Amino acid sequence: MKIRAAVLEEIGREGPYALSRPLKVQEIDLEGPGPGEVLIRMAAAGLCHSDLSVINGDRPRPVPMALGHEASAIVQEIGPHVQDLAVGDHVICVFVPSCGHCAPCAEGRPALCEPGARHNGAGDLVSGAIRLSRHGQPVHHHLGVSSFADYATVSRNSLVRIDREVPLHIAALMGCAVLTGAGAVFNGGDVRPGGTAAVIGLGGVGLAAVLGAVAAGAEMVVAVDRFEQKLDLARELGATHVFRADDPDVVAKVREATKGGVETALEFAGSVKALEFSYAITRRGGTTVTAGLPNPKAMLTLPAVSLVAEERTLKGSYLGSGVPSRDIPRFLALYKRGKLPVDRLLTHRMALGDINEGFDRLASGEAIRQIVEFA
Repeated sequence: MKIRAAVLEEIGREGPYALSRPLKVQEIDLEGPGPGEVLIRMAAAGLCHSDLSVINGDRPRPVPMALGHEASAIVQEIGPHVQDLAVGDHVICVFVPSCGHCAPCAEGRPALCEPGARHNGAGDLVSGAIRLSRHGQPVHHHLGVSSFADYATVSRNSLVRIDREVPLHIAALMGCAVLTGAGAVFNGGDVRPGGTAAVIGLGGVGLAAVLGAVAAGAEMVVAVDRFEQKLDLARELGATHVFRADDPDVVAKVREATKGGVETALEFAGSVKALEFSYAITRRGGTTVTAGLPNPKAMLTLPAVSLVAEERTLKGSYLGSGVPSRDIPRFLALYKRGKLPVDRLLTHRMALGDINEGFDRLASGEAIRQIVEFA
C-alpha cells in the first residue's frame, strides 16, 4: 500500500531544519504484516530527542529511514500467529521489540533484548524484514516503529494494548517520554516516599521524571535546566527546588539546599557535562541514574575512589528499566487518577508536513513535547 512518511535522507544536515529540510514527507510503499506482525494506523506520534539525535548524527542509523518511535495507533490488520490483538484495538508503540527469549528478556529486562537491539541498529524489524520501500529500494525502520507515517507494519512485540477511553494524543506520550522518565524514577532510581531526588534536563522525558518523583512521594524534588520556562513548569508540576544549570555555583547551591546532595539524581540531558554534574550532586551512598543518550564517542571521567569510599552507584536506564506491558497500564492508571498529569507536557500539536519546524523547536529548547496528529 502507499503511505505518507517523513523520511530522513542523510544524517547531519544542519539547522534550521525549516530551511534544510532533513525530513522529506513523501509517498513510499508499505508491505502488509508477515508472521508475528501487525499493520497499524497512526493516531499521534511524539517528537523526541532520540529522533533528533539521528537527524544530527549523534545516534547514527542507516538511511534512508522513516523516523519516529513514540506513538499511539489503531490496529488495522493482523498477521499470522498473532492471537492476542484484534482489528480496532488501540495500542501504544514501544521502541524495543523484545523477543521474550534471550537472556535479558528471560531475566525480566526486555529493554535490553539482544535481538531487539541488533535489529534496531540495523533498521529492520525484529523478524529481519524491511516492510518499507521506495521505487523498489528499502527504506529502513526506526526502532521497529517508524511512527512519522500514517501507517506502519510492526512486530507484535512492539505494541501494548490499552483501553479505548484513553485519549490517543495522551497515549502517545506513554511510549517513550513517560515510560523512560517515570520508569527511571520508579524502576531505575527507586525513588521512595520521603526521599530526595533531582532531575537534570527538563525535556519531555525529564519532566515526566519530575511527575514520577512527585507521584512516588519524594519529599524534595530538585529540577535543573538551562531554560527558565522549563524550570517554571517543573515548579508547577511539583518540584520543590529549581536551579539554573548555567549558574557557575549550581553544584554548591544544590548540595547546600539538600544538605549534602540528593539520594537519587536522574540525568536526561544526554551530555557528559550534565552527567558529571548529576554525579556531583549525589550524596554519599546515593544513586546517579542516566537515561540520556550522548554521542557514542563521548567519554566520562569520574573520581574512581568515590565509588568505594562513598558507596556510590552509577547506573544507566533504558526504556525506564522496566517492563512496558506492566508499566504502561500502571502509568495510565496514575494518569486517570490525576497523579501523573502528562497532558501538561504537551506544548505543540502539528500536521506531518510541519515536522521539520517541530524539530527546530525541539533543538532550541522552545518545546517540551510535541505530537504529530494524523487524520
